[in-house]
Amino acid sequence: MKLRIGIPKGSLQEATLQLFEHAGLQIHTNARSYFASTGDPEIECLLIRAQEMARYVEHGALDAGLTGFDWVIESGLKVETVANLSYAKQSLGNVRWVLAVPENSKYQRAEDLGGCIIATELVNVTKSYFQSHSVEVKVEFSWGATEVKPPMLADAIVEVTETGSSLRANHLKIIDTVFESNTQIIANQNSWADSGKRRKIENLALMLRGAMEAKVRVGLMLNVRKEDLDAVLSVLPALKRPTISTLSDPEWLAVNTVIEGATAWDVIPRLKEARAQGIVEYPLNKVVM
Repeated sequence: MKLRIGIPKGSLQEATLQLFEHAGLQIHTNARSYFASTGDPEIECLLIRAQEMARYVEHGALDAGLTGFDWVIESGLKVETVANLSYAKQSLGNVRWVLAVPENSKYQRAEDLGGCIIATELVNVTKSYFQSHSVEVKVEFSWGATEVKPPMLADAIVEVTETGSSLRANHLKIIDTVFESNTQIIANQNSWADSGKRRKIENLALMLRGAMEAKVRVGLMLNVRKEDLDAVLSVLPALKRPTISTLSDPEWLAVNTVIEGATAWDVIPRLKEARAQGIVEYPLNKVVM
């Protein structure tokens, strides 16, 4: 039984391939082909634009795929949501579709744009947004380079952003958030109903989530005297409880735990102050919650 998985081609491709690699599944791509092999003989991959992923998953050409929640909603198609994976092209986290206008524009809010032209790739979501604000606008599909269209080709745009830097570079200002999105694993409903395929898809989601959790965490090992253990434990923001084991010297203990990587800069000096010794920080491959 083979499982066919859709990998988003384009801006998410590199981040997705790296995530699969960290999860332990190598994907071998070829610049001349949309097909990709993997280290698992029961999984094959197809490179598909994220905008089209839901269509091919719903139709059954793919058993599952990775795409943005935005494109699933935009498509209006029925697929199973297996897992949310908060990563984007440049970072871990969600992205925003924002309503942006020229910096020197008179427009300050959605209601100011009545009768205006809005350029976007996310046409249906944008139409729903303006309908919810009771504002009549003309929404035009943009094939790309949307940021350069105001003010000559459009009055405003709805565009996806992680940091807002591209919008600022094009002298645009954000006046509202239209939609917040994240990467999802979606599945074909028939494939999800098949127990064998579902197990395979769930295992894939488990490993990808574990790889994502590991990206933002590090492991810590240290030694501490029994009399100083409480002081050390008070510093550690562990996932659950740290693993504590005895050493050959009965007066000493070994502590092993996992912390948020961003906190290590603050935590390690405090551990030293609490009289921990032999502190080792190490990277993680997967953290399965």
